[in-house]
Amino acid sequence: MIPLPQKIKIINKKDNQATFEIEGLSPGYGMTVGNSLRRVLLSSLEGSAVTLVKIKGAAHEFSTIPGVLENVIDILLNLKQVRFKLHSKEPKRLFLKVKGEKDIKAGDFEKSTDVEVITKDVHIVTLSDPTSQFEMEIEISRGLGFQPSEFLKREKIEIGAIAVDAIFSPIRKVNYEVEDMRVGERTDFNRLSLFVETDGSISPEEAFISASKILVDHFSFLKDFQESGGKEKEKKEMIEIEDILKTKVSDLNLSIRTLNALNESGIKTVGGLIKKTESSLGEIGGLGEKGIKEIKKALGKLNLTFKEEK
Repeated sequence: MIPLPQKIKIINKKDNQATFEIEGLSPGYGMTVGNSLRRVLLSSLEGSAVTLVKIKGAAHEFSTIPGVLENVIDILLNLKQVRFKLHSKEPKRLFLKVKGEKDIKAGDFEKSTDVEVITKDVHIVTLSDPTSQFEMEIEISRGLGFQPSEFLKREKIEIGAIAVDAIFSPIRKVNYEVEDMRVGERTDFNRLSLFVETDGSISPEEAFISASKILVDHFSFLKDFQESGGKEKEKKEMIEIEDILKTKVSDLNLSIRTLNALNESGIKTVGGLIKKTESSLGEIGGLGEKGIKEIKKALGKLNLTFKEEK
């Protein structure tokens, strides 16, 4: 049996970064576990991102707004850098309304109980005139991985709203290293070091546990499928055997003489035949050696034989 890892610990943690160390992995399993966790962490953890933007005075992404230093495309690019934590399964909106000269940052959005702005210091837009006015509404949604704006454009969106490419993943970086370590007399066991950096919407520990659970759930499904598949196959085989045993001897294409001998001795089905030993069949009057060979051949076609002699 392949031994399980000996222990797991966090050897380095700072802000949204952590390095997990797993010791005592069987030879080759460091790469297997490390690569699996890395792929799941990067692709399969749910996060939040801006999916729709509505700016007053901007009908599309190529618009410019009086008194605003950036064009709409630059504003959209800045919004993509902002990370959020959505406390709802449904999309929620944040609002921004500013007047006068100002360097507007993500933390300037109106407060909401449903949406938490993680990266408050990210620059959004610069108002360059004391008379400038800027109003914006953004929609935050949950999702996995990357979602192109074309996905939203296929759906009906309100007039004046701009669909945005969304990067939902809460993971910024993942890498791993595998090195050999000693376990007992062997020196080829693996030590896996897995580095995880998140965007702050979840902790590295939460990300690690979620990714591990996703893998466990998938392999548990595969295991259960194999077990149920085996039971179904076994059940089907049992039904087939029962049907064969219920087969009448008259359906075995035996000679009339052999059939008459079996009927007179009370043997009506295949199940009754295989309860008999070859020697006991030889005692049936009118059957003879030729009849026994005939019966043996018919049973052989069904992968059956006589009862063993004691």
